[in-house]
Amino acid sequence: MSREKLEALGVHLPLFPTTSVGSFPKPDYLVRARADFSKGKITQQQLEALERQATQFWIEKQEELGVDVLVDGEQYRGDMVAYFAERMPGFTRGGLVRSYGNRYYHKPIITGEVRWPGPMTVGWWRFAQSLTRKPVKGMLTGPYTVMDWSFNEYYPDRKSTCMALAAAIRREVEALIEAGCKIIQIDEPALSVRPEELPVAIEAMQRVTEGLPAYFITHACYGAFEYIYPEMLRMPVDNFDLEMSNSDLDLLELFRRYPFSKDISFGVVDVHTHVLEDPETVRQRLARALSILPKERIWVDPDCGLKTRTVEEAIGKLTLCVEAARAFRNTAG
Repeated sequence: MSREKLEALGVHLPLFPTTSVGSFPKPDYLVRARADFSKGKITQQQLEALERQATQFWIEKQEELGVDVLVDGEQYRGDMVAYFAERMPGFTRGGLVRSYGNRYYHKPIITGEVRWPGPMTVGWWRFAQSLTRKPVKGMLTGPYTVMDWSFNEYYPDRKSTCMALAAAIRREVEALIEAGCKIIQIDEPALSVRPEELPVAIEAMQRVTEGLPAYFITHACYGAFEYIYPEMLRMPVDNFDLEMSNSDLDLLELFRRYPFSKDISFGVVDVHTHVLEDPETVRQRLARALSILPKERIWVDPDCGLKTRTVEEAIGKLTLCVEAARAFRNTAG
């Protein structure tokens, strides 16, 4: 069904399409530039020129490697929630909290009515798409995660907060579609944080995606998915992008008991380690996926965003994904 949907949208992909979750590491020159900008040493225009340079580097690198569905690499973003909170009316910047490892972000505070300010990612999507003939994913953070990773001082409860965010994020989705985007990823890493709130997350995603002509992907990671599976399959998206290799593919046993009914972007390399897997290990992971999942439903990508790796490590891990997909494409086609 999902492959037919892509074809109807004019997107033609091979068996085992390759992609990436979204973020790539920032080159050293951009890391320095972002620090200089925060200190007032360079202008916004100078920073954006370097962000475009880094975006072009990653588009060209994905093309060179043979990735099928590209991402812009999020070179213009810091934290995945703070980026949107800094642009949407209704948010106030909070203090620093730790996101993971030694990375921190300013936790947003919702202090007023959340509204869509106009396109927040469309310009960057247009720029990335202009550099390639391959499809580039639109990249957004989902309403449930934005709600969960923010303080709320305005709405009466978590559900109303989530639904207000969903209404604003839907406007961004509509703007991406109007610009020509066919594949849109809406990240929900907080999906399994409170299993009892899964219906809220599903209803919010329904508000974001219902009736819109695009192929939707949701990325979820760091999750205790055994507490929300198979109910999470009611999420109104076409593809779940799941962190598989970091947990030694243990989700496959859940899929064996309760069949996975959507497309899956199957993480075949672990992005949480500097170690570059050997090609045979990656092929074995994909083979295990094929023992349970239909080949027509499997996309191949890293476990999670690659921004925590070095540029060389990210290229190496993405190369492994492409090589594994090609090997199975040649034998299963």
